[in-house]
Amino acid sequence: MTAKITHIHARQVLDSRGNPTIEVELASGKFISTALVPSGASIGTYEALELRDGMKSYHGLSVMNAVHNVNNILAKKLLGKDVTDQKNLDETMITIDGTENKSRLGANAILGVSLAAARCASLTKGLALHDYLGRGKTLPVPFANIINGGKHAEGNLKFQEFMIAPIKAKSFSEATLIICEVYHTLKEIIQNKYGKQAVHVGDEGGFAPPLYDAHDAISLITKALNELGYQDKVKIALDAAATTFYDRKIQKYTVENKKVLERSELLDYYLNLLKTYPIIALEDPFDQDDHHSFQELMKKTKIQIIGDDLLVTTPNRISNAISEKLCNSLLIKPNQAGTLTETYQAASLAVKAGWKTMVSHRSGDTEDTFIADLAVALNTGQIKLGAPCRGERTSKYNQLLRIEEYLGKKAIYGGKQ
Repeated sequence: MTAKITHIHARQVLDSRGNPTIEVELASGKFISTALVPSGASIGTYEALELRDGMKSYHGLSVMNAVHNVNNILAKKLLGKDVTDQKNLDETMITIDGTENKSRLGANAILGVSLAAARCASLTKGLALHDYLGRGKTLPVPFANIINGGKHAEGNLKFQEFMIAPIKAKSFSEATLIICEVYHTLKEIIQNKYGKQAVHVGDEGGFAPPLYDAHDAISLITKALNELGYQDKVKIALDAAATTFYDRKIQKYTVENKKVLERSELLDYYLNLLKTYPIIALEDPFDQDDHHSFQELMKKTKIQIIGDDLLVTTPNRISNAISEKLCNSLLIKPNQAGTLTETYQAASLAVKAGWKTMVSHRSGDTEDTFIADLAVALNTGQIKLGAPCRGERTSKYNQLLRIEEYLGKKAIYGGKQ
């Protein structure tokens, strides 16, 4: 029997930065679900468009037009459709929007409906969301951003994220334990060195001490690892988000202490970091259009080079990156694609190319835990969660702890693969 959509309603709520976002409520008979849509700070040029009103309300950031588009356009077209036919629902919304980047209805409006439909469909099938989405068994290695820079904080660090990844943990629960212990030890180290005011946190829960140099940030992290004896279990990952400090006019990068580097000089800077520290992954090391530099870095290292702004979870950009050998890993952000179906298409392309994949939160996130289930469903083995601080971050950790318990002996921790 077809599980028909009987109710769709959107409302404006708040994300973790206190900015408006959209929540969609969707029902099929007695089954009701909701989905909240996150928002990024460093937004790639090629992402699907997040529709904001641009009026006085909330300093121009209200999303009432997106809410209107769900309640008065999408709802009318989708009521009565089979909630379990995800592909048809997503393609219908894409067709109604009719633009390449979902700028008419807004990717936030479309994604809210897409995710709420998937969650409702799982309820109609009597399945846990991760089982409905893909029946994966792999608990992902959490990449925790414990020092925030760039657009995620108010400090002077140009690089956006300094992450730890407990790849040698035996389980997700042990990985969570390690991350929390490192986080609190790092807090003590920063406080002792820079004072209490230096342990304020950025958008993703990581600390934002008065640092200017990536070496200083990584040194603080390695000190915390060494104090706890976790140096062999935990590796480091960086998200440079280089598009945010690239000057297109002069084609140069402005890094620590306002030092301006040629593209080749920034490449050498990264290679020096890789030689000095146990770094296993580097995300967006160059501007989203600086393809030559991505290619050169790929020739000189075997670590994970992750495309975020470069790829924006979009199949055509992923295909191009595969053919040009720009990177070897995809960061998966559903709100960059705009629908769950397109997110799956992007992930599938990356996997077929032999790439690694990593599901990711956004800096302006919500208490919605959808990406935790998605990471397990897709067997990505990796997820970016932010620091174990603030409810919108810890909610994902907590959901993965629940899933680990649910899977029991069937659970595989990504760090073992």
